Amino acid sequence: MPMRTLETLLGGEWVVTGAWIDVHDPADPRTPVARVPALGPAEVTEAYDHAERGFALWKRTSPFERARIMTDAARLLRERVTAVAEDLSTEMGKTRAEATAETLKAADFLEYYAGPARQGYGTLVHDVRPDTRTHHQLEPIGVVLAITPWNDPLITPARKLAPCLAAGNAAILKPATDTPQAALHLARALHDAGLPAGVLGVVTGRGADVSEALLGDPRLAAVTFTGSNEVGEGLRAALAHTNVRFQGELGGKNATVVLADADLPAAARAVAAAGFAQAGQRCTATSRVIVERPVYEEFTALLLAETAALRVGPGRAAGTTMGPLAGARQRDDVLAAIERAVKQGARILAGGGRPADEALAHGCYVEPTVLGEVAPDLDIWREEVFGPVVALCAVDSFDEAVEAVNDSVFGLAAAVFTRDLGAAHRFADEVECGQIAVNTTTSGWDVHHPFGGFRDSGSPFKEQGEEGLRFYTRVKTVALHFGA
Repeated sequence: MPMRTLETLLGGEWVVTGAWIDVHDPADPRTPVARVPALGPAEVTEAYDHAERGFALWKRTSPFERARIMTDAARLLRERVTAVAEDLSTEMGKTRAEATAETLKAADFLEYYAGPARQGYGTLVHDVRPDTRTHHQLEPIGVVLAITPWNDPLITPARKLAPCLAAGNAAILKPATDTPQAALHLARALHDAGLPAGVLGVVTGRGADVSEALLGDPRLAAVTFTGSNEVGEGLRAALAHTNVRFQGELGGKNATVVLADADLPAAARAVAAAGFAQAGQRCTATSRVIVERPVYEEFTALLLAETAALRVGPGRAAGTTMGPLAGARQRDDVLAAIERAVKQGARILAGGGRPADEALAHGCYVEPTVLGEVAPDLDIWREEVFGPVVALCAVDSFDEAVEAVNDSVFGLAAAVFTRDLGAAHRFADEVECGQIAVNTTTSGWDVHHPFGGFRDSGSPFKEQGEEGLRFYTRVKTVALHFGA
């Protein structure tokens, strides 16, 4: 595949610089497939200059015009789905089906938030004073910095930019260095739909080169971030002595509980889907499976059969059901975590290494891996791995299962499989996670579902749905006295 040179969006123009960042295909990263501009601090300041002017215009733009632009951008993404999905699969390794689904879901986010963009934000409230009408209204907060990860390089920017723009803010998008192409497709759709100059700028650059300029600009009103706990906590600390809002969607160690009365084949299919789709590189991926002891052996056999049916290969290849990890460092980190788990006492039931197929030798592949005999004190049970690794543990009761789910610093997503309605409700009430699933996967939350975790999985601000607008708006109360 020939290498392409891409431009980035600043001030409504598509620009290049003298420095570049190479983009690689994790199925075979030996040769770059694209390059994007490597912006520096001067271009970051320029992006804020444009955003300041763009915000002044955009916040006064008719909500109906905002909605039109977002709806048109959604249409353009759908029309361009084949090309967008191809680039997304190439830079990140997702299968064609996964990349196509992500592109269409990104369009859904734009279309969904075009609805609230058309509605009034506010509520009439009673006032004790006579001849007075009081209301509170929601307003945009200003220039928002969105820092997005490599694992969902299109849908995560869309999840953040859609409510941000619908509310009338300007945005600076900093996509992951390894996967910038998808974010540029989103920016181009918005630009081609008529987004005014400066309302969105895309900073393609290395974090070490641009982070100080991105976080230190006095015009910054809010930072929304999805990524690792280490980076998220660093951002939170950097902003602690400012009035800049912070929203973080961080790590997870998501558990699925399989009770003795569960539909075991359905549970095995769901765990395989949630654990191995996208090569396990989802914040909502199932990585811990807690099974009641009477059905542990039967469930394990079913899960191993589902795992054996997976076909590992390049994301763009026909028949591939699990692509490579996003890069060599990610692959090596996952393999090291598996090796450490075995040394600590876990037993490999499936996978555990790199595929033997010589055609995959240069790619960033890890076999879908199932680990058994995993004790709760093992690192693999407690630390986020972010790869195709599922660890199994047996318990003796519902209460023990809930205790095992909650025995974590994370609290993003959890699922239970059961036919007992009472157990389902108790699970939803007692588990300390922001997302609870019953008889379905820990992943797969739609655009209108409020999304976010508890504990170390994130900040109090939710994303998606109506809740997703709260972070991007401020409340102003207005009292109008009309008497003498």
